Amino acid sequence: MLKLITSSSSRIHHHRFPSAAAVTALRPVAESSSPLLRVLNSLGGLGRRNGNSVGRLFFCSGSGSGDGSDQAVDAEVKSTESGAADEAQAKASSAIVSTYPRPEDYLTVLALPLPHRPLFPGFYMPIYVKDPKLLAALQESRERQAPYAGAFLLKDDPGADPSIVSGSETEKSVYDLKGKELFNRLHEVGTLAQISSIHGEQVILIGHRRLRITEMVSEDPLTVKVDHLKDKPYNKDDDLIKATSFEVISTLRDVLKTSSLWRDHVQTYTKHIGDFTYPKLADFGAAISGANKLQCQEVLEELDVYKRLKLTLELVKKEMEISKIQESIAKAIEEKISGEQRRYLLNEQLKAIKKELGLETDDKTALTSKFRERIEPKREKCPPHVLQVIDEELTKLQLLEASSSEFSVTRNYLDWLTALPWGEYSDENFDVTRAQGILDEDHYGLTDVKERILEFIAVGKLRGTSQGKIICLSGPPGVGKTSIGRSIARALNRKFFRFSVGGLADVAEIKGHRRTYIGAMPGKMVQCLKNVGTANPLVLIDEIDKLGRGHAGDPASALLELLDPEQNANFLDHYLDVPIDLSKVTYLVA
Repeated sequence: MLKLITSSSSRIHHHRFPSAAAVTALRPVAESSSPLLRVLNSLGGLGRRNGNSVGRLFFCSGSGSGDGSDQAVDAEVKSTESGAADEAQAKASSAIVSTYPRPEDYLTVLALPLPHRPLFPGFYMPIYVKDPKLLAALQESRERQAPYAGAFLLKDDPGADPSIVSGSETEKSVYDLKGKELFNRLHEVGTLAQISSIHGEQVILIGHRRLRITEMVSEDPLTVKVDHLKDKPYNKDDDLIKATSFEVISTLRDVLKTSSLWRDHVQTYTKHIGDFTYPKLADFGAAISGANKLQCQEVLEELDVYKRLKLTLELVKKEMEISKIQESIAKAIEEKISGEQRRYLLNEQLKAIKKELGLETDDKTALTSKFRERIEPKREKCPPHVLQVIDEELTKLQLLEASSSEFSVTRNYLDWLTALPWGEYSDENFDVTRAQGILDEDHYGLTDVKERILEFIAVGKLRGTSQGKIICLSGPPGVGKTSIGRSIARALNRKFFRFSVGGLADVAEIKGHRRTYIGAMPGKMVQCLKNVGTANPLVLIDEIDKLGRGHAGDPASALLELLDPEQNANFLDHYLDVPIDLSKVTYLVA
């Protein structure tokens, strides 16, 4: 996080830095993903101040690049009224800088490592100091009215990938570095930083001027000798410098059109352009850009004003391109969301209008009504345990969201349960004479077969039912096994259904699939009952001699439960999971 303050070059203004409460609100650099956001978070009220106030608060009065302007700080402090001076002594955090010694007099300073970004002259930066000795030394220097230290960017670990950023690991390595090891990891060029305030482990720094490390003085805490750096002399009227600075300002203004994050910051800067020098403009653009720390360090180390402006221009140009990409992505997503929301709202309004006019009900209500209407005529004949399951599933359907996968599973399950012919039977006809006429009408010859079928019907007439017997027809393909089965069904006045088990190797084809599987369906017998619409059809199981057997189970064992009169009264299909009475079904096998 960075923050800047400024003063007019023509006269010195009296001001104080933020109080402890205000400074505490600042967050460490590592906690913010974008330097732009960190700047704006720290510049919360700049856009709402008047022009003179903003001009005073944009850059530190004594912050510069070593051009001697730091003496203005002494003049400011000496000209403060006695009442304000007493108040300043009462609040140590509100003092700008000590009257003596001057910043340029500091040739030996404590070295503060900065893991994330360099500190530019004129900017705030909060850091956390975990080393107790270093923290105590900073506190002592501040109490001795010498609140200055050197802030130097930390070099990347030689074994680390610079493209991978890990804040917690970086901070941990900073705290572990001591003495000469830390000295070797610091960039030579840094910033003379004023210690504005200390709150626990948080230290607020204000950048003043560029420094270069010359040698190490002591290791714990790390103290170094420094040289104060000055910008190379330049011509303010140079066309290249002017053109480059105007392009930087123009680019910053373009960023305003694509990024609202910079609006207050850049508007304040362009409003007070007369107060700024070209070096400060270069520092400003680099400090608030989203460049990585090495690019920012390159700007900090550059003492040639024109080259520094060129580096800054490259950074803000990249920032503008990133802002344009962000804007295009945000626009595309916003259009997509707006279109989907508009379509959703229109559909909801259409449903509400149709419901109000009685033209249509919502999906869940319509489905529930359909299932209830379907089961209502069968309610008296339907087994109680089946009715209980249907009622529970209807209640569950009302509670589920229509878009959920379980909703479709429950809907399909209810569709099968309510479509089955619970308690619905065809009226059987055991008239032997009529049966003989139908058999003779459909088939010529087959005397032995017809006599055996007529015996079967006669026994059924005596018993009052034909259940319990299974007719087996044997013969090569094409001799009329299937057609004779259809004739028997017509003679008995029953529905006819045929399915082949030739090559069948999966038990699920007979017993059904579990509902938990995608695309699950009941077995063949349940499908048969739904298709014929009665609970006592005549079912022909064809090609039973070609029944297979595979890894999915033994279909022959499943057929035993289907054909055995002692078991098929409570046949349990895996999909329906409720007992079904198949004892009234007459079976033929061929």
